Amino acid sequence: RWKEWLVDPAEQFYYIWLQVMILPIVYNSVIIILRTCFTTIALSYLPVWLTLDYLSDLMYIFDMIITVHTGILVKDLNQLKKRYLHSKDFLRDLASLLPTDLLYFVFGFQTPLVRINRLLRMPRLNEALDRMETRTSYPNTFRISKLMIYIFVLIHWNGCLYFALSSYIGFGSDRWVYPNITDPAFASLRRQYIYCFWFSAQIFTTVGDTPLPKREDEYLFMIADLLIAVLVFASIVGNVGNVITNLRDRDNVFFPNHELVKAYLSSHHISKELRQRIDNWYQHLHINKKIIRENEILQELPLHLRTEIAVSVHLSTLSKVTIFHNCDRSLLEELVLKLTPQVFSPGEYVCKKGDVGHEMYIIKEGKLAVVADDGVTEFAVLSDGNFFGEISIINIKGNKSGNRRTANIRSIGHSDLFSLSKEDLTDVLSEFPAAKRHLKEKGRQILTKMGMLEYNGEVGEGEAATVETKINNLQSNLESLHTKLARLMVELESSNVKMQARVEQLELEVA
Repeated sequence: RWKEWLVDPAEQFYYIWLQVMILPIVYNSVIIILRTCFTTIALSYLPVWLTLDYLSDLMYIFDMIITVHTGILVKDLNQLKKRYLHSKDFLRDLASLLPTDLLYFVFGFQTPLVRINRLLRMPRLNEALDRMETRTSYPNTFRISKLMIYIFVLIHWNGCLYFALSSYIGFGSDRWVYPNITDPAFASLRRQYIYCFWFSAQIFTTVGDTPLPKREDEYLFMIADLLIAVLVFASIVGNVGNVITNLRDRDNVFFPNHELVKAYLSSHHISKELRQRIDNWYQHLHINKKIIRENEILQELPLHLRTEIAVSVHLSTLSKVTIFHNCDRSLLEELVLKLTPQVFSPGEYVCKKGDVGHEMYIIKEGKLAVVADDGVTEFAVLSDGNFFGEISIINIKGNKSGNRRTANIRSIGHSDLFSLSKEDLTDVLSEFPAAKRHLKEKGRQILTKMGMLEYNGEVGEGEAATVETKINNLQSNLESLHTKLARLMVELESSNVKMQARVEQLELEVA
């Protein structure tokens, strides 16, 4: 129902309404001064202006109603009304709707400046633009566009005031004011506005040969404009500087700082060949937009949002890995948060036979070769969705290689991999014992094919002893549960007797 209707400022409706409110606010900020200074425009299209005026007033009223019904934690409409009616926002909104149009009957319809109080809604425009900036995918472009719009409105106001001052001094009285409107070349409304806008832009940008003022009024106008021009120039320089800084900071967050690395390499006299390889690696990151610092970028987000982002970005890659095909989705969601992106250059070894294994790798994009010790002979080529290195980080009994790498893996071109450390995999598998058994069984099958799995009696006896110990523990736990259940049954019976006695006592007291 209408009386119970509440608006959450975080929902889509509130955001859309803010965008709608941009229209009447911009209309008033642009048209009021235009009609005030160009009286011919005001009178020639009077029915249109009056219709738009009162339509914008109606939207102002709707905006106040929506503001009354807006709340985040407080859902009581009476409290929301009380809060709004006692706030400064209400006084400002009420002042913006005062019926100053009645002054038309005093000053005439050619003075729409009586509606200047409608500009008190400008904070609403700022709120709408701030919301748009937080939602847009190109905030820096949006900031520059917003600044240019503000400058456009400022030049518009200044141009209108220049025309009004020219009218006050006298059109064509000197070279500085607007030319005589009796001249057909300067008589049209379009020419009047465009000339004034051009003259105002010329003053603010200090570009071009502006006619020198002759009167004190003209000098004062020029002084004020030049001071404003200094502020406009400072705002442009400051905003553009901020945009450049933000772009540089964004690149530094997304990619490693190349300048620092180059300075370090130069100071330590690293060979030209190695520096070229590093430059190629950086170039590959920038050209292909490879981000390898995802965890740092997303660390400020709540855990559930980070999980959703990681799942949407990397779950498809993780699902291609055969050892995770039959695993629960919850396990995969835990694992995607642990994945670390890595990029390898052409000819670079990811791991070498005999190295101690601390992580496993999943190929996201690219091709890698399993090569012999000579580095030339290729046994196999691994591509997207393949994985390797899991044998050295999964503790499998009877593994002859222990935690050592069993093969040489070399990148054929630029390869994008995900690494999963032994510690992270162990932490995740501790919560998913079924997945742990599944991974170990897969690992045993691989080792059996490679002839790297050792079967002996000691292992069998150890496993048998382990199974017997588990059975004994289960029996002991079962006996303990039986004892606890019997105790609970006795306590329940005792509670029933006490409750029945209490009910009988209450019945006697009532009777």
